[in-house]
Amino acid sequence: MATTIELGRLAFRDYVRPGDFVVWGQGCGEPLSLTEALMAQRRDIGRFSVFTGLSYSTTVEPQFGDVVDFYSYHGGASNQQLGDRLNIVPCHYSQLPTILREHCDVLLVQVSPPDAEGRYSLGVSQDYIIPLIDRARTVIAEANDQVPWVPSERTLGEADIDTIVTTSQPPLEMRSRQPDDIDRAIAANAAGLIDDGVTLQLGIGTLPAAILSALSGHRHLGIHTGSLFDPAVDLIEAGVVDNSRKGIDAGLTIAGMLLGTRKLFDFADRNRRIAMRSSLYTHDVEVLGRINKFTALNSAIEVDLTGQVNAEVADGRYIGAVGGAVDFLRGAHRSKGGLPIIALRSRAGGKSKIVATLSGPVSTSRADAGIIVTEYGIADLRGQPLRERIKRMIDIAHPADRDALDRHQASSRISTIS
Repeated sequence: MATTIELGRLAFRDYVRPGDFVVWGQGCGEPLSLTEALMAQRRDIGRFSVFTGLSYSTTVEPQFGDVVDFYSYHGGASNQQLGDRLNIVPCHYSQLPTILREHCDVLLVQVSPPDAEGRYSLGVSQDYIIPLIDRARTVIAEANDQVPWVPSERTLGEADIDTIVTTSQPPLEMRSRQPDDIDRAIAANAAGLIDDGVTLQLGIGTLPAAILSALSGHRHLGIHTGSLFDPAVDLIEAGVVDNSRKGIDAGLTIAGMLLGTRKLFDFADRNRRIAMRSSLYTHDVEVLGRINKFTALNSAIEVDLTGQVNAEVADGRYIGAVGGAVDFLRGAHRSKGGLPIIALRSRAGGKSKIVATLSGPVSTSRADAGIIVTEYGIADLRGQPLRERIKRMIDIAHPADRDALDRHQASSRISTIS
């Protein structure tokens, strides 16, 4: 049975041992009162490790590295400030729960208050947390009365929790950059590929959200995604998304976490049209392959002329992730009528993002590439040989970069030896 204590009386040295591996909910689901207290008390414990996921908070600061080793699958958002102190775990997102289950000693979660049956909801971040509930030695929950109670495959009873701290504070919010004219042009190109009745997956970033906003004229769309964003609310309320033609999970929008604002959180609260699932389900290729017309919408840092994708490193800094893109692209390839889409701007900072040679690692292989979309058009690489891929990719590059790309591929014989 869980023990309830006041936050000011929580002594982490009673729960976290030197050498322990601590995991907490990511994004908008970070239990901020707990993570801030843990960092403040870190020297009372001795050296230990934490897994932060995608962080939007101030609890991942370099000075905490005096006794804390930071790990994550993602180098973006607040994690960027950690620099070399961040240990990146490069893995497909579908593998992450299995990896974490091997290491998790202490799990920190943010939950809603219990319902009438005494069940706590994991609220806005559930994806890799669900598989850890029964694995962690210790589970500490922040029961925050401003966290929505979101329907899920798993709720927590007091028998699942060791210690509960009650709080009242707004969950962290994630606000995307507003799309500009280039984003809207890319979104229009991608939206033109999407038929009525498809099921969508949405990657993190401005472009996938912009594409979602461009689909207001569609009908009978479904959503099965790792991350759910604010623009989905308008489409569900308008009846554009009704999840009627998915083939599985009829009538349900499936997500692993909510990445948005109060608008999204309030919409999801006790909403039986939304169902949160573990990433063991949301990212499972066999599950994705069973969905009718599963359409993966992801972005990238850069794509080379043969379809290789770098989604991790820009200008020598690790700012992205391997993430779930490969899981979703493979699922879209397997799905009947599926579309594996990568959308990106042709240029950023005056540099071409369609490149002859990637400046970072290959996050997605060209064998997994599908359809590449920029503001200048669409390159469908599926089933195409290298020479045709190169031609199609140059055609969607920025006009000012096309001649240089063509000269480079001709001199390097990339079409025959890459």
